[in-house]
Amino acid sequence: MNQRARRPAVRASWPPARRRSSSISGFQYFTRISTMRYLSLDKQRDGVLLAARVLMMVLFVMFGWQKLMGFSGTVAYMGSTGVPAPMLAAVIAVVMELVAGLLIVVGFYTRPVALLLALYTLGTAFVGHHYWTMTGAEQYVNLINFYKNISIVGGLLVLAVSGPGRFSIDRH
Repeated sequence: MNQRARRPAVRASWPPARRRSSSISGFQYFTRISTMRYLSLDKQRDGVLLAARVLMMVLFVMFGWQKLMGFSGTVAYMGSTGVPAPMLAAVIAVVMELVAGLLIVVGFYTRPVALLLALYTLGTAFVGHHYWTMTGAEQYVNLINFYKNISIVGGLLVLAVSGPGRFSIDRH
């Protein structure tokens, strides 16, 4: 008998069928290939968390220091926004921005401080950047600052869930 006669018939379809070596579905196959295993940051997790803490807190520490150094101006600004008890509001702002910011940088009580700072930041978004009551350039600037604050709240919530990482006082 001829060798050709023994071969099974070839499927005439285009594109040719791909053979998989395992019994996983096409979606599972695709997701396995396209996962971030090549870009995994697991080994750099602690360094990335340290960088995230420092970079996120630059804003808070810098403006908290500025509020402390110009405390009378901070109190006057708080009064101009209509906040009740502007002196107390200024003290809270300095403590939350400067002290809480430094605590997160060094990784001390990171999770609860990040939650408190997230609540503070959310509050300042609504109290200090109420763009919906403004017009023109003032509205645009406050719109940007409002959503900047909302984004920072998201980062702080991630930090509250993930913790500070190994390079922190919390871990020692």
